[in-house]
Amino acid sequence: MRATLATMERFDVAVIGGGMVGTAIAYGCAVQGARVALLDEGDVALRAARGNFGLVWGQSKGDGMPAYGDWTRQSIRLWPDLAERVSGLAGRDVHYRATGGLGFCLDERELEAKAAFVRRRHNDGHATLRMLDRRELLDLMPGCPLGPEVLGASFDPSDGHADPLVLLQGMQAGLLRAGGQHRPGARVTGIDGAAGAWRIARADGSAVEASRVVVAAGVATTPIAAMVGIDVPVRPVRGQNIVTERLDPILPLPASALRQTGDGTIQIGVTNEDDGSFEIATTTAALARMAARAIRVLPAIRGARMNRAWAALRPMTPDGFPAYAESATHPGCFVATCHSGVTLAAVHAGPLAAGILAGRLPDFAIDLHPERFRGMTHVSSH
Repeated sequence: MRATLATMERFDVAVIGGGMVGTAIAYGCAVQGARVALLDEGDVALRAARGNFGLVWGQSKGDGMPAYGDWTRQSIRLWPDLAERVSGLAGRDVHYRATGGLGFCLDERELEAKAAFVRRRHNDGHATLRMLDRRELLDLMPGCPLGPEVLGASFDPSDGHADPLVLLQGMQAGLLRAGGQHRPGARVTGIDGAAGAWRIARADGSAVEASRVVVAAGVATTPIAAMVGIDVPVRPVRGQNIVTERLDPILPLPASALRQTGDGTIQIGVTNEDDGSFEIATTTAALARMAARAIRVLPAIRGARMNRAWAALRPMTPDGFPAYAESATHPGCFVATCHSGVTLAAVHAGPLAAGILAGRLPDFAIDLHPERFRGMTHVSSH
């Protein structure tokens, strides 16, 4: 039987979307004392968390959008505390290692383009990022058998990596421990009511009521955000990944598309396929290109067996940067979307969750409001 406003359960916050972004916000609101419901489609959801590369990464975030770079660096500063808490909640190490991170260059063209990128990032206030030549790379990673084509790399000492599955598991456990509820199994079909009493209906006939609503539904964000008067175009961008068998330590620092995980596997990525489809199949051609580049960087992995290959969909805005907003027509209803859910988990669970509870987003959100997309070509939301 469909719940009525008189009988349905009431929450302080309902978060729509159980991926990395939604879970971080729900967890953050719960540990700050709110009664939270995390509404999730469940295993059928095309969530980006299925394919996250696990980088906690600042060097590539904010080129052309300084507010995004500042927000990312704030999250990286908060990550050590999040890692300690999440590891305890999950009952196993999230393997956060702030080792520094690299962006390898395999020819002069790539080296010149990367150097120009580093100069732009410096102009945006990212002072820790610098270029390393091959000799400096070998000094930084003695014994690492880099391929002869590696000419240099960008390097940021604050970058690192973690296990994204343990991160998600730990935040879900923290949500439940703080009294929050995780309700998977049905998509949201409608949001209505008046300020302070938003009713969220679901496809299974159930409904909940909440004072605040957060839409963090990844590639499904656009139609759900429209229910609360927020226009935020999001398109699916497919990324494919490879994981090898476990190997002895060989690569001490993660790179933007190549890292050795805490359990010794080599993870190789990641494609950026922007064809507008919701297909998540892998392709032999893309996997071969990824593997070939990884072998050029690290020839010693040539004989490693591939354990698994998979693809997932990232939610991408027209300019590629995150979008956060409170609805002008539905007070207390918010949207949060980005493709860097692991890196930004610490600020989503901290300052962003606090701002949602206070009814005022942090100042960084001014430049990351979806109003900036007005006049841009909107993408299909299906």
